[in-house]
Amino acid sequence: MGYHQKRVGAIHDISGVGKCSLTVVLPILSAAGIECSVLPTAVLSTHTGGFEGFTFRDLTEDMMPIAEHWKKEGIGFDSFYSGYLGSLAQIDMVIDIMEMFRTPDTFIMVDPVMADHGELYSLFTMDHVKGMAKLCGHADIIIPNRTEAAFMLGRDYKGGPMSEDDVKVLVNDLAGLGAKQVVLTGVHFGDEDFGAACFDTTTGDIDYVIEKRIEGMYHGTGDVFGAFLLGALLQEKSLEESTKIAVDFTCASIRLTAADGTGPRMGVRFESVLGDYANLFNK
Repeated sequence: MGYHQKRVGAIHDISGVGKCSLTVVLPILSAAGIECSVLPTAVLSTHTGGFEGFTFRDLTEDMMPIAEHWKKEGIGFDSFYSGYLGSLAQIDMVIDIMEMFRTPDTFIMVDPVMADHGELYSLFTMDHVKGMAKLCGHADIIIPNRTEAAFMLGRDYKGGPMSEDDVKVLVNDLAGLGAKQVVLTGVHFGDEDFGAACFDTTTGDIDYVIEKRIEGMYHGTGDVFGAFLLGALLQEKSLEESTKIAVDFTCASIRLTAADGTGPRMGVRFESVLGDYANLFNK
């Protein structure tokens, strides 16, 4: 039997300018040697952070016909990866599409993109939170930030440094939504550090990857992190190793952008680290 190239179905929006969602997911997964098929949820002229007057085209009505055509053509997927979903209808549709193609070997990653810094994104409601929690129950791995975790668990958001007990409670309760693995982002134990915690329910282990904090808020880093993580996981790296790779390469991208002095509006310079990322898997 010949070489099997893994294929991911990436269910995200497309922002024409501003590096996030599909415009980062596709090149990063490609650098990992993974075929990336895209199912766009919307098309925007720019991302929504730092720009005004952007155009927005909702593609909800196109999503199921695209998936049905794939199914008719006998196209299979090793993995699905979903991110920002703009409506409850899209959440239910993504669940149906994932289950349409799912086999015992399909690896599903859900990033419940809907909140940050203690607040839901504009236009989202608690119904959206419940829908995202339901979607997480269909995933093998979920990668929420601390705000999204708090909302899905019905907790008050607590900012600032955490304790290991805080993390343990959060990741165990998040796993209770249904996923076997959890990567919690935005974890830090002091004011000068920042990183992620990963939890595997099969071993019960919680591992931490903590880096020195980089000042500023850079758009699209969650999508960059998720793509680096999934690429490593699909290349058979362990959860802990994949989390470290994702943190390292995301931080490297942010540091390059910070050194440029170009500001956060356009996203981070992930392109400059793709060669090193690809070399991890192509030796």
